[in-house]
Amino acid sequence: MTTDSQLAKLTEAPPMRADARRSHERLLTAATEAFAEKGADAPLEDIAKRAGVGIGTLYRHFPTRLDLQEAVYRSQVAVVCAQGEDLVAGPAPEDAFGSWLRALASYLVTKRGLASALIAAKGKDSEVISLCSQNIRSTADRLLQRAQQAGTVRADLTAMDVMMLVHGVVVATERTPEQADRLLSLTFDGLRIRD
Repeated sequence: MTTDSQLAKLTEAPPMRADARRSHERLLTAATEAFAEKGADAPLEDIAKRAGVGIGTLYRHFPTRLDLQEAVYRSQVAVVCAQGEDLVAGPAPEDAFGSWLRALASYLVTKRGLASALIAAKGKDSEVISLCSQNIRSTADRLLQRAQQAGTVRADLTAMDVMMLVHGVVVATERTPEQADRLLSLTFDGLRIRD
């Protein structure tokens, strides 16, 4: 189960003045957009410009490209896990599970190259990769178990199965993103229990 403290750990930042906090948030938003569009090597000058700050401000908040990549990665994982937590509280387990599969796919599309860059720099067993993977898997597991208990999704599925299937759809539709929703629907249909 993803706890509030685990989600907070993904995005914790040192205490800042209000103006510094706003700059920090604008930089994260700009970097998220730039990395989604141009990959993990998006120009830092472009990110600073998008955020409406100078390059010096970017470096004060994120001394290295890797620091910025890690912050964006953690932030995006926190967002997708929070969406899952909101859906767990919803009334329809099957709909919640299906909605989260789409949210997970959207997240996977936007992290172009970030995971690879972090794994190359820090290793696949690093704290950031391990914690983020654990939180995503935990969220997937809670939504999956809830749908399984409701009798709407196959009992032989694991959270890892589901994550691999969604990842496969995202990779398969990288050049044709308009097909992703259709393939996710077909995948989800295959996960349902048949009468």
